[in-house]
Amino acid sequence: MSTAATLITVAPTGAETAKADFPALPTTPEELVETAVACEGAGAGLIHIHVRDKEHQPTLDPVFLREAVAAVREATDLVVQLSTGGAVTDPLEARLTVLDADPDSCSLTCGTTNFGDGVFLNPWGFMVDLYRQAQEREVVPEFEIFELGHVHALRRLIEQCGLPYGGKVHVDFVMGVPGAMPGTPQTLMAGLDLLPPETTSWSATGIGRSHLPIVAAALAAGGHLRVGMEDNLMFAKGQPVGHNRELVARAAEVATLMQRPPMSTTEARAMLGIKDRRSR
Repeated sequence: MSTAATLITVAPTGAETAKADFPALPTTPEELVETAVACEGAGAGLIHIHVRDKEHQPTLDPVFLREAVAAVREATDLVVQLSTGGAVTDPLEARLTVLDADPDSCSLTCGTTNFGDGVFLNPWGFMVDLYRQAQEREVVPEFEIFELGHVHALRRLIEQCGLPYGGKVHVDFVMGVPGAMPGTPQTLMAGLDLLPPETTSWSATGIGRSHLPIVAAALAAGGHLRVGMEDNLMFAKGQPVGHNRELVARAAEVATLMQRPPMSTTEARAMLGIKDRRSR
């Protein structure tokens, strides 16, 4: 795996935080596009999108999804990735329809996990359906690992379904979710030891207070980064995040200090095996 540059993913919104509680959260189409442009300028190569409706509530409405993909693709060269997780209460059938919005990439969580006070359902049949539909539609999945046991499920998916579209296997360790695996360097190293040989790249996400330790551990181990207000609302103790670009810029600065500067969007597309859907 190449470690010369760092793919920085920005996850700007998520489905958990209320706009009323955190007004800086980008929830409107205009805010999403402004965020995408600013974060691309700060060093992001990929954007992981959760969509909100006109009342700022999480939604999987196909119209909102298609509009979000088109708007970000029009304004930036970022790899556009849609979440297929939605909110933990979204039905499995609705989550499959995310692919109808024609994203470059989609998340594919490799198993059910406790998620705060809820349960994030990802039964085996749903995972296989999502994987195969992504292959058919030439959408590149990012395999999300919330528990170490999910790595075994990833191996099983590859054995049963073959490689994803594009031939690359990119994994993201989501660490520090209440109820799931802890956000510690030790846990990350254990997960890396379990990855299947087909893995071509990986990143890590530190939730909340695990944000900076996981940034440092992932860079030191040759991995890539995901940051953003979906995962972390505090820039430092007593200092809320004012804009997603702050988190991207800090990640870019640390990566550059580690002599692994941010990856361009062209490099990101090549590393992930992305089909070019851009019209310009």
